[in-house]
Amino acid sequence: MPGLDNANPIVIRPAQHAVRSGTGRKIDLWADGVLDEAPVSLEEETTEPIDGQEVFDLIRSISDPEHPLSLEELAVVSAPQIKVSHCNVSIEFTPTVPHCGLSTLIGLSIRVRLLRSLPNRFKVDIKVKPGSHQSEESVNKQLNDKERVAAALENSALLDVVEQCLSTAHRRGD
Repeated sequence: MPGLDNANPIVIRPAQHAVRSGTGRKIDLWADGVLDEAPVSLEEETTEPIDGQEVFDLIRSISDPEHPLSLEELAVVSAPQIKVSHCNVSIEFTPTVPHCGLSTLIGLSIRVRLLRSLPNRFKVDIKVKPGSHQSEESVNKQLNDKERVAAALENSALLDVVEQCLSTAHRRGD
């Protein structure tokens, strides 16, 4: 296909979804609420810990804007690239090529997914993996500047592309 930054990306097989044990409550990250209808206090809901695997599950199936594949299948995101510490989430992603013109759009899609999915107490930091993009500093600055993100999301054409990328985000690597 002409015009693609990476016309022949390397595709990996997604890992099987990890089964969690823990509180005994069945939580569906893709829907609002608890599956077993157990009452949840506001305090319990706001203090429930979230780990890197849960964040990865939220973003692994986001579609690449250039290919009909997920970010996980293209090895753009992986669980080890996600760190969660208290109320901070740090994500490094790896573009498929060093000159990827859609890196900012990929990062914006990740940010929007997490803004919509994580409680407000979390601060999200999204960066390109060091050394993986020729405009790493510029991309990182754009992705972590609230005003630039807000301006980008006011652009209806750009928001349409983000929504298209997020249309597959509910999948869990099945």
